Amino acid sequence: MTEAAPLTLYGRAWCHLCDDMRAALDPLLAEFGAQVEVVDVDSDPVLEARYNELVPVLVCDGVELCHYHLDVARVRIALAARVAAAP
Repeated sequence: MTEAAPLTLYGRAWCHLCDDMRAALDPLLAEFGAQVEVVDVDSDPVLEARYNELVPVLVCDGVELCHYHLDVARVRIALAARVAAAP
């Protein structure tokens, strides 16, 4: 796995769906030894405009995997592909 976090979770500090997605993501992070970077969309007007009503949004290498609720199968496929592509 690369040192950079392969996953980015765009959300808000006061968002219960964001908290739920982060908690649901923990087992996958442990399974793949991956990391997630959590970004508060309210800290950047561009991110707020882009993701405002969609948060939480989970992105892997620039590709949106899911929003509102964790798509475990899709995240697992994306992380497995990263592991397979690693040298």
